[in-house]
Amino acid sequence: MTEVPESRFSMIVRRSLAGGLLILLPMVIVGTIFSWIYDAASGLISPFTGPVIATFGLPKVLADLIVIALLILLCFLIGTLVATRLGAWLWLRAEEVLMVRVPGYRSVREITAQLLGNSNDSPFKRGEVARVWLYGRQVEVSVLGLVTSRHEDGRVSVFVPTGPNPTTGFIYHVSTDLVEFHPEIRVEQMMKSVIACGAGTSALIGQLPR
Repeated sequence: MTEVPESRFSMIVRRSLAGGLLILLPMVIVGTIFSWIYDAASGLISPFTGPVIATFGLPKVLADLIVIALLILLCFLIGTLVATRLGAWLWLRAEEVLMVRVPGYRSVREITAQLLGNSNDSPFKRGEVARVWLYGRQVEVSVLGLVTSRHEDGRVSVFVPTGPNPTTGFIYHVSTDLVEFHPEIRVEQMMKSVIACGAGTSALIGQLPR
């Protein structure tokens, strides 16, 4: 059976569609991500936007933007205050007397510090990127992850994020024989490849030794 050659018209149509998708699809994906972020933020700040809308009669989007701007300003002012010696002392006293009595506060505070890289134990601050052979070095499968903990028996805990959402993933406890530490790879570089579902990974691990 002879294969019918593709007509010039169909080639032009296919290339045009592919070119349009190449331009529009990233815009749609980025727009969807920003829409999801906005919806999530809008739900969180709704207790504040409600009174603003009721008082000034502003559209919801404008009220959300005003509240977000005020919250950012508030975070900046609080951060500036606690950066001073007096502000740090006042917050330490308030935390010891009040906040530590709130159930779950310590855990949430530590998790937040880990994620923002403000904790000395945070892997995001140390930037311990490692290449891990999960099934042994004899198997041609390896992953990039963040070393989150070191154990007394020589093992390490590694967080392997999933793409395109790097805040979810899997935690593995493996022997250091299966781990190669690569501090020359920055956390931002690894996370960028995770968000891109592996795109650009060759620039990170293509030249790494096996």
